[in-house]
Amino acid sequence: MTGRSRTRTAALAALAAGVVLTLSSCAMSLDGDTPQTTLDPQGPKAQTIHNLALPVFIVAGIVFVAVMAGALYVVIRFRAKDDDDFDAFPEQLHGNFKLEIGWTILPAVVLAVIAFFTVSTIFDLARKPDADALTVEVVGQQWWWEYRYDVDGDGEADIITANDLVIPADREISLRIKSNDVIHSWWAPALNGKKDAVPGRIHPLTINAAEPGEYIGQCTEFCGLSHAEMRIKVVALDAADFDAWEQKQLVPFEAPTDEAAKNGFTQFASQCTTCHRITGMTDPTDESGQKLYEYDPVVNQVSGNAPNLTKFMTRTLFAGGKFHLRLETDECKALGEDWAETPEGIEQCLNREDLEAWLRNPPAEKAMYAGDAPSTASRGMPNFNLTEDQIDDLVAFLITLQ
Repeated sequence: MTGRSRTRTAALAALAAGVVLTLSSCAMSLDGDTPQTTLDPQGPKAQTIHNLALPVFIVAGIVFVAVMAGALYVVIRFRAKDDDDFDAFPEQLHGNFKLEIGWTILPAVVLAVIAFFTVSTIFDLARKPDADALTVEVVGQQWWWEYRYDVDGDGEADIITANDLVIPADREISLRIKSNDVIHSWWAPALNGKKDAVPGRIHPLTINAAEPGEYIGQCTEFCGLSHAEMRIKVVALDAADFDAWEQKQLVPFEAPTDEAAKNGFTQFASQCTTCHRITGMTDPTDESGQKLYEYDPVVNQVSGNAPNLTKFMTRTLFAGGKFHLRLETDECKALGEDWAETPEGIEQCLNREDLEAWLRNPPAEKAMYAGDAPSTASRGMPNFNLTEDQIDDLVAFLITLQ
């Protein structure tokens, strides 16, 4: 093989490798399995961003092609033809007034046009939400998202949930985003851009889902070991379904009556209420009314940094969004939001395997702290070394939280 052939072969191999790498970095799914794509807006705010980004990408693509074509032309047109040609300089364009003015003014005009539409888009996105917008407080935690709804407008959260942000479709949602520990970033790309969650500050963000459905997102600011597993799911319901969900969340807690669930209730009160909360939960008692465990929500709920589990079974995710609470089979999806309302639905659809694994050893399922678990570990859910009977009882209790 001659030197020129080897050079041509190497160039083609490099080009092929570049094409493969470029294609492998793209989400090119024909079945729509790209929930975090930025190229499929599903709400007016995301559409506004898309309307700016798409023309800018097109302009950038044209500029890229033009520059690369010019560079290729120069390489071919002024290549050395023989050994003596290496010392010869091509004709210089310095001092060509028209060319120099042209390639100065043209980029300036392009950038000015892009800047105009960019600033206009920023002002549009910063517009205050509608008067009837639903306000939800979003709190970033290590490593999960908490959502607080003030239903009656008294300034206190009436619904506190986690992992699933449930909203009415085709209505503006005013998010007030903050953090309880470190900097996080809330992003559901189909609904709007990113917004940081910063300790001590409240950052507003307006979203609007055009249609009922599930919209997937991700924390996009590195916030610790389980940053990659701090997921976001926005569940948009039609108005009637959202009202039904809201009313269900406001139903007071009722202590279980099943024997296994009662044992789980006692287990939960004795070991889990240091961090978790169930709104309306009181001291567990036996049939004679004797307290089984002295439960003080002021003393026991000292951290307040774990998900509120009041209506745990109405959610789709747990463990910061890492696991599905309901099996994702067609039969279970067909049951919709009411899958957990019947014993048959629970038996058929509860993701018992992952739920039990989580209770058995949480740090083994999700990174909590580096190295061996220190006795003073303050991040994430610790391993309580529960027995299999205790795990069964806790699952029986959690099933009643609907």
